[in-house]
Amino acid sequence: PSLPPVVMWRPAGSHATRIACCFLVNLLLRSDVLAIDSTGMPKFGEDLNNVTVPVGREAIFVCNVEGLATYKVAWLRVDTQTILTIHSHVITKNHRIAVTHSDHRIWFLHIREVREADRGWYMCQINTDPMKSQQGYLQVVVPPDILDYPTSTDMVVREGGNVSMQCAASGFPTPNITWRREGGSMISVSPELNVMAVNGPWLNVSKVNRSHMGAYLCIASNGIPPSVSKRIMLIIQFPPMIWIPNQLVGAQEGQSVTMECISEAYPKSIDYWTKDKTTIISNGTKYHTELLDNAYKTHMKLTIISVTFSDYGSYQCISKNSLGDTDGTIKLYAVPKPTTTTTTTTTTTTTTMTSTITSITTTMPSTTVLWWTTALPKKSSKYGGRAPINEVDWMQSSKKTGKHQDATVTNKRESTEDQQSSRTAAAAGDNNRQPALSKKRKNGSTHVHPGRGVTADWIIIMIIIITVQKIFLL
Repeated sequence: PSLPPVVMWRPAGSHATRIACCFLVNLLLRSDVLAIDSTGMPKFGEDLNNVTVPVGREAIFVCNVEGLATYKVAWLRVDTQTILTIHSHVITKNHRIAVTHSDHRIWFLHIREVREADRGWYMCQINTDPMKSQQGYLQVVVPPDILDYPTSTDMVVREGGNVSMQCAASGFPTPNITWRREGGSMISVSPELNVMAVNGPWLNVSKVNRSHMGAYLCIASNGIPPSVSKRIMLIIQFPPMIWIPNQLVGAQEGQSVTMECISEAYPKSIDYWTKDKTTIISNGTKYHTELLDNAYKTHMKLTIISVTFSDYGSYQCISKNSLGDTDGTIKLYAVPKPTTTTTTTTTTTTTTMTSTITSITTTMPSTTVLWWTTALPKKSSKYGGRAPINEVDWMQSSKKTGKHQDATVTNKRESTEDQQSSRTAAAAGDNNRQPALSKKRKNGSTHVHPGRGVTADWIIIMIIIITVQKIFLL
């Protein structure tokens, strides 16, 4: 009877860095074994390649042997000095190890569900004397994974403070950490520096403000898919602040009007409206309130339905949270409706001719038009008569003094009426009774006073005024 082959191993040297394997053959040497010489020994066809595999997958080493004949192939774990398989038999108790071959020429070592602990050197060995072997390295790569600790969680910071966020990840190779803002907006790491991304396990931001509020992504990658990320929310706390687009709002009676305020606060504020700082306004048939939230901003709207006289006054939008409160005031004022008035003016000349002029004026709410009349004076001339009117400058009455400005009349030639007045005064022989009706200016114009007799030329002026009025109304 013969004994089956037995594999024995022993450490070579004090450091146990090599494995020596030998096979004990039949105690009674057979002639066919003695006949094998060195020229018939097996050899490796190709080098044993290194293998890289993600954790959890299957790793396969391939050993190519030529001319194996009756020799045996064994697989060993070098760093632990463990015999895994001999020929077609699995020696180790590790159920994840298996061995297969193709025509005793190509030998496969299978390691299923690879773990990080499987990383290391493996040997394919032929039991020749001396033994022949070759080694390959199993590299187990691990996708990145973000650690719950010491990675930061959601953070709450008062406005104006500094913040530091940390991100830690495991994996092989060691993962790289990148910080980004959710949505792709810039990261303001300081008042002077804005960047798209920050590399490294720490994200430091100084003097935070409400614009820093939002979600930040800690992204870990090492070239082994998939990359992973963690979302960290940065919350900035600050007292309420109110923005008012329009502090003055006008409306006519019967109209509906909407007033708006924008409040910013965190923690979320309590927002409401009051009338004249006393009455809190709530939804109903008269008022409609609306709150539109967006992050730390709230858009406040107050609609007054069918405005009446009692609705005019001051309205306050109020915002409160645990850090403080504030308010803004909006003034609602009355806008009068456009009105149409009829004005009748009657003028009388010295020839007893009476003319009535009627004009229709539409007065807009923001404008008041005042009209008044001034009579043209008589003027003495050596030729007599009245000078025709070529230019009249009208000045609006002063609102402060309530007095009328004088009208300025420029004369190109003397009128017939002035000549007649001059002859009448000469016949009376009373130069002292000649009225001082006017005073010549250096530029040839005459300064006159209102309240004198009205001539027929005034009718022409009124017609011009009415015509201009109608043009503006069109």
